[in-house]
Amino acid sequence: MTWERKVLRKICGPTKENGQWRIETNEELRTKYKSQDIVTEIKIRRLEWLGHVIRMNETGPVKKICEGKLEGRGRPRLRWINNVEDNVRKLGVKRWRTKALDREEWASIL
Repeated sequence: MTWERKVLRKICGPTKENGQWRIETNEELRTKYKSQDIVTEIKIRRLEWLGHVIRMNETGPVKKICEGKLEGRGRPRLRWINNVEDNVRKLGVKRWRTKALDREEWASIL
């Protein structure tokens, strides 16, 4: 929660009131942003983007990059899709790739 408030304060920036600059209080941030959990909001946005990427054309550069395999020496690097797939797994969604192809079904999951 502390980290989330810090991020929100960075995004908002200081507020000028009566000729003086000040940071917004927790209560002001709560009323301004109805979502109290920014981490959950970020995960939902990533899952929305995942659905968009899955529905993209196979030859598109974004899809190639997201689904590409990284090769080299040493430990395999984690890809963006690995982290997002972990979020989907934690939600308990089975056969998420076929569900993501249907925009309405994917939106209902999120």
